[in-house]
Amino acid sequence: MPRQLSFLPDDYDEFLRLLKERIRTAQLRAVLSVNRELILLYWHIGREILHRQRQEGWGAKVIERLAKDLKRDFPQMKGFSRSNLTYMRAFAEAYPDEQFVQQVVGQIPWGHNVRLLDMVKDPEARLWYACKAIEYGWSRNVLIHQIESNLHQRQGSAITNFAQTLPPSQSDLAQSLIKDPYMMDFITLSEGALERELEQALVSHIREFLLELGVGFSFMGNQFPIVVDGKEYKIDLLFYHVKLRCYIVIELKMGDFEPAYSGQMNFYVSAVDDLLRHPDDQPTIGLILCRSKSKTTVEYALRNVSTPIGVSTHRVPDQFKSTLPSIEELEQELESAATALEAEIDVDPS
Repeated sequence: MPRQLSFLPDDYDEFLRLLKERIRTAQLRAVLSVNRELILLYWHIGREILHRQRQEGWGAKVIERLAKDLKRDFPQMKGFSRSNLTYMRAFAEAYPDEQFVQQVVGQIPWGHNVRLLDMVKDPEARLWYACKAIEYGWSRNVLIHQIESNLHQRQGSAITNFAQTLPPSQSDLAQSLIKDPYMMDFITLSEGALERELEQALVSHIREFLLELGVGFSFMGNQFPIVVDGKEYKIDLLFYHVKLRCYIVIELKMGDFEPAYSGQMNFYVSAVDDLLRHPDDQPTIGLILCRSKSKTTVEYALRNVSTPIGVSTHRVPDQFKSTLPSIEELEQELESAATALEAEIDVDPS
């Protein structure tokens, strides 16, 4: 095959390489800035809790109440559990200097800081591991391994120029920062916030709609937490159906139906079956509501059933018809509610 003549200049590849590196560096700096703000927020919360415990005698019950109130007002943020508030207090106690938090531990994810608090009690050693994590871009698992292998004692306690060092953009630490769930929940751009507001309003509307049907739905909670292998997940809506004698998991998605939603729903259904279902209960039912600009799609799903039940032209199984709303009813209700809500908050449905 004859070689094609290139219209590109000879130094184009080098120019592209430098440009991509600059983009990655700018992305990492932006992520580090957001992470630092999140860590500072946690530090300020922890400092206020610590101050009130010392000055006003706050006890554990106040922390529990604070966690409930914050989770109620900021339901999309994962960081306001009682245990995490306790970590914030310990974090503020361990690092009383705000400037130090900004310059050092604010450069690593919250999960790294929690592990350091748990595993390293000596302040000097804790600082050393934090600096090394920044310098070499350690992931959380690598950090844990280095602590467990006593790397600090084996290498000495010399501090490097960590404050002037960015972790490499492709390092494990950079990837951890980009994917950190605490940080991504902390970011709320205006467009995303409006879409989330609409989604929350539709979830509330579907809850009221199902309860008003009066056919056996008993509301268990929204953003209902389930813990699997130590990690917390939140179900949009959880009901118990007293006539069917089973749990019903409901997830609402903004946008077109994606195959991954079925996998997520199967995980939730399996978790509810394993964690909440009584031996006398029937298998848990999953209901996925997807709303896009073109069409609202409803899917009923049962655990261990490979063919989706109730997608598009499918119908609710005969044994459920008298107790569950039809797909047509749900689609119509969701569409009418969305239209009204969009008009109210002036959101483009696309």
